[in-house]
Amino acid sequence: MAKPKADRLDLLRATKAHFGQIFMLYSDPGGEIDQALTSSDPPDLEMCDEYGVLHRVWKISDSRTIEAVRKKMRDKKLIIADGHHRYETALTYRNERRAGGDDTKLAAYDFVMMTFVNMDSSGLLILPTHRVVHRLSNFSTDSFRAGAAKFFTVDETDPNVRPEGVMAMLREAGHGGTAMLAATGERAFLLSRPVPAEGIFKNVSLRQQSLDVVQLHKCLLEHVLGISEAAIRDQVNVTYIRDAGEALNLVRSGQANIAFLMNPVRMEQVRDIAFAGEVLPQKSTDFYPKLLSGLTIYALE
Repeated sequence: MAKPKADRLDLLRATKAHFGQIFMLYSDPGGEIDQALTSSDPPDLEMCDEYGVLHRVWKISDSRTIEAVRKKMRDKKLIIADGHHRYETALTYRNERRAGGDDTKLAAYDFVMMTFVNMDSSGLLILPTHRVVHRLSNFSTDSFRAGAAKFFTVDETDPNVRPEGVMAMLREAGHGGTAMLAATGERAFLLSRPVPAEGIFKNVSLRQQSLDVVQLHKCLLEHVLGISEAAIRDQVNVTYIRDAGEALNLVRSGQANIAFLMNPVRMEQVRDIAFAGEVLPQKSTDFYPKLLSGLTIYALE
């Protein structure tokens, strides 16, 4: 996504400071690092965000604690969970400064702020990101169902199902693999048990093919609805919605052609794909709670 990266780069050039953290994941099933950082002291900073999440920050200055954490983290593999644009922008800005003749060894611009989160923590959630398709001039519910049946088992369900009922249905169907709900203005279909599709997943690894979002984009958005990869990437016909109720309201009110409600990606899928050196598709993960921008500021000058 070029525009968000350009905006972030302009902000970095103007302020010469980082205001947000890059959200990094590491694996520590025993929680040893979390335990090492646990403090009985009151936090140095505390605030509640608009979602009711309490954010607390402690400054860790004990040299023994710092060295113990560094030792445990030294050989960890890291995954960028959120903040890909910040990461790429930081690299671009660093390269600009180096190219400008500023070759100071280990300058401030060689570093960027990161928050490391244990992917094995029960407090870390991945939320689904639903897709809403709009502005298709020749959309037909019957044609969509016929096309979808070439790739999935299609079961028609209650068109007035409530959001909580949709998510319960998806959780149950998702135990057997890929499952999603396609809702139009007056009908709804549960899509599950993918049918082998020859030639659809060219150059897509088996790990990626296991993702519901890949099944959705390749089979339904591109082949059934005829939306190109470029149009999907640029969000010409596809909008990404976190709230299931909002997605349903858009199609039921006639503001969109069809909505696809999803299960979240599983943490083990994120881990396996990233550690294999692959990148997850656009808008396939929504980690929660979110890191807040501005809690800490890293000034480069």
